[in-house]
Amino acid sequence: MKLTVVGGGSTYTPELVDGFSRLRDELPIDELWLVDPDPERRELIGGISRRMFARAGHPGRIHVTDDLRAGVEDADAVMFQLRVGGQQARHGDETFPHALCCIGQETTGPGGFAKALRTVPVVLEAAEMVRKYAKPDAWIVDFTNPVGIVTRALLEAGHRAVGLCNVAIGFQRRYADRYGVDPSAVRLDHVGLNHLTWERGVHVTRGGVEEDVLPSLLRDHLDETAVSVHADPRQLVMQQALPSYYLRYYYAHDEVLREQLFEPTRAQIVYQTERALLTKYADPAVDTKPVELESRGGAYYSDAAVNVLASLTTDRGDTQVLNVRNDGTMPFLPDDHVIEVPTVVGSAGLRALPIDPLPADMQGLVSHVASYERLALEAAVHGGRDRIVRALLAHPLVGQFEKAERMTDLLLAENAEHLAWAR
Repeated sequence: MKLTVVGGGSTYTPELVDGFSRLRDELPIDELWLVDPDPERRELIGGISRRMFARAGHPGRIHVTDDLRAGVEDADAVMFQLRVGGQQARHGDETFPHALCCIGQETTGPGGFAKALRTVPVVLEAAEMVRKYAKPDAWIVDFTNPVGIVTRALLEAGHRAVGLCNVAIGFQRRYADRYGVDPSAVRLDHVGLNHLTWERGVHVTRGGVEEDVLPSLLRDHLDETAVSVHADPRQLVMQQALPSYYLRYYYAHDEVLREQLFEPTRAQIVYQTERALLTKYADPAVDTKPVELESRGGAYYSDAAVNVLASLTTDRGDTQVLNVRNDGTMPFLPDDHVIEVPTVVGSAGLRALPIDPLPADMQGLVSHVASYERLALEAAVHGGRDRIVRALLAHPLVGQFEKAERMTDLLLAENAEHLAWAR
C-alpha cells in the first residue's frame, strides 16, 4: 500500500506515524509519502517519522516531497490535513469576530467560515491531482477543518472521499476507560454535523450483555458528566444527551466570548507547543512521539485514521463514526448534505446507519447550521462578497444583516492574501 499525507509537515504527523507503527497488522503500509511545501517542517517530520518506523521495526519506506504529483502518484489512499495560512491565519479566525461580539473559533462561527473560504479551493485543487494521478479507486480521507464543508466540497466535485473527526473516538475511549472495557465494546449513538454533535446513547458491552449507560450517568453521576463535556447539568437532563465540546459555542456563547477576550488564543498556545515539538523532532535521539504532542490536540487521531483506512482498503464492513452523505438519514436535510453519524465502512463504499428522529431543538439547530454550511460552500467555491454576507446572515451566531455586512468586511480584510478573487 502507498499512503500519502498531504500536509505531512504538520506537527500532528508523528501521531499518525505512531498509529501506523502500532497498528501495522491492520494497515500494512509499504510506502508513506509526506507532502508539504515547507522544507524545514518536511525534513524534521520526515526524520522523526523514519526513526519511529525503525524503532518499531516497521518495514515501510517514508518519502518526503513538495511535489504533489509525485506524492499522490499511484497512491492507494490520500489523507488531507491542511492548514492554509498556518497558525497566523488561525489567530485571525480566533480574534477578528470579537470586534462584533462574536466568538472566535477556527471551525465554528465567522472564524470557521474564514477557514472554509481559505481551505476549500486549495483542497479541491489537490483533489484533482489525486483524481488524475492516484489509483482509480483511491480514497481521500479528509481531516481538514471544517470537515463537514470540506468533505461536501470533495463529494460535490465527484471525489471518492470521507470526512474524519476525532470527537466520537474521544468519547468512545473515555467511556471504555471508565468502564474498564476494550474500546470496541463501546458503541455510541452519535448524531449531528461535524463539530455539532450529541451522544444520545453510550452502549457498553460487558459479559456479553450490552447496556446503554447514559441514563445512569445522567442520574447517578450528573455533575461529573456535565463537567466532562463542559455543559450545564440541567441541559443534559433536558436533552438526555451529551453534547460535544463545540456545542458550547452555541449554548454558552456569551460566557465563551467573555473567556476569549481575556485569554490567549488557541493559535498562540499551539504555536508555542509546535515550536517545542519541532525542537524535539530535530533531535536525532528522539524516536518516539514526544509527550508535548498530547497538548497539540487530535487525541486518538491516529487510531481513527488507521481504522477508517483499514476498513476502506480491506473491506472489513465495520461501523465507525464518519462524515458522509446524508442520503435520507436525516429526512429534514438534503440528501447531498454531509452529516456525522455511525457508518458501515467497506471498500465498495459507505452506508450511514439509520438514526432515531431528532427532537425539535436539535433538529432546529442542525437545520440552521446546515443551511449556513451550504451557503458557505457556495461562497468558498464561487467567491463574491454578497455570498459571504448571505452565509454569515444565515449563521445562528451572526444572524443580523448589519452585523453580517460588517463581519464580511472584517473577514475579507483579515484574509485578503488567501482569497485571490478578493484582492
